Amino acid sequence: MTLSFSKFIDLPKHQSGGFDHADVHISSGRVYVAHTATGSVEVIDGERSRHVSTISGCPEASGVICAQDENLIFAAARGNGDILVIDALTDRVLKTLKVGSKPNGVAWDSRNKQLLAADVGDFNVRLVDLSSEKLISSFKLPGRPRWCKYSGKLDLFLVNIHEPSGLTMLTPRTLKEKSFIPISVAGAHGLDMDEEDNQVFVACDGGAVVILDSNTWREKAAIPISGEPDVIWCNHDRHRLYCSIGRPGLIEVIDTKELNVKERITMEEGAHTSTFDRKRQRLYAFLPKSCRAAVYKET
Repeated sequence: MTLSFSKFIDLPKHQSGGFDHADVHISSGRVYVAHTATGSVEVIDGERSRHVSTISGCPEASGVICAQDENLIFAAARGNGDILVIDALTDRVLKTLKVGSKPNGVAWDSRNKQLLAADVGDFNVRLVDLSSEKLISSFKLPGRPRWCKYSGKLDLFLVNIHEPSGLTMLTPRTLKEKSFIPISVAGAHGLDMDEEDNQVFVACDGGAVVILDSNTWREKAAIPISGEPDVIWCNHDRHRLYCSIGRPGLIEVIDTKELNVKERITMEEGAHTSTFDRKRQRLYAFLPKSCRAAVYKET
C-alpha cells in the first residue's frame, strides 16, 4: 500500500495565512475546507477535481465537520463566535448558531442531534440543540481545547486539552466529565479514532502520536513523528493513520497495526490541513503557499 499523487486542485488566492480543518461529504465526494485567510469555506467537487464554490461569512474560519446522515456541514467562525450550518446538497447557509467567543473544534452527536463547540477564547465547551438552536449545557475545561470528536460506540464526546496534555471525556446531553486521561507527550492536538479496533489516536506537539486502547484507556504506544502535528485521519480499511505536519510540511503515514511510520510525503511548508475520503480512498492536503489542494489516492 502506498499514497500515490493524483493531481492539484487550484483554490482561491490569498495574500497571507492559510487553511484550517476540512471534511468530506461522503455520499457526494464534495470537500469542504475552512479558508482562514479569507474568512470563507471553500468547496471542491471531488468527482470532477475542481473548486466549485466559496461560502463567505465565516471570519477566521476554523473547524469544519460534516454530519453525513443529515447532509449538513458545520463551520466554526472564530472571528465572531458563530457556527454556520450549511446544506451539503446546495451549499446554502441554513442558519447561524451563536456558540461563544472563539469556537474552534466542533463535534456532532449523531444520536441526539446536538453540536459541541470547543472555545479557544474562554476554554469552555458548549452543547447546542440544532432544532431549537438553544444552548443545552456548558463545561469549563482545564486548559485550551484542541480538536474534539463524538464516539457513537462510547456515546461520549472526546476533547483534546493542550496543557495539561490530556483527553477529556464528556457525557452527551449534560456535559458531565466522565474522566480526564493524561497523555504522556506534551501538547495533545490532533484527534481521531478507530472505533472498530478500539483505538484512539492523539497527535501531540511534543513530536509523537499516542495510541490509546479505548477499553482500558491505557497507552499502547507513542510513535515518534517529524514535528508538531495538526490534523490526523484514520483509514480503518487499510489500518493507516495520516498525520499532517506543517513544518517542514509533511504527511506521515502510520501503520496502526505495526505501530510505526510507513511513509513520509513531502508537501510544502505550512501544509497542516488534510481530509480523507474513506469511500474513494482519497487524501486531500491543503497547501497554503500555492493556494491549492494536493490529491493522493491509496493504491
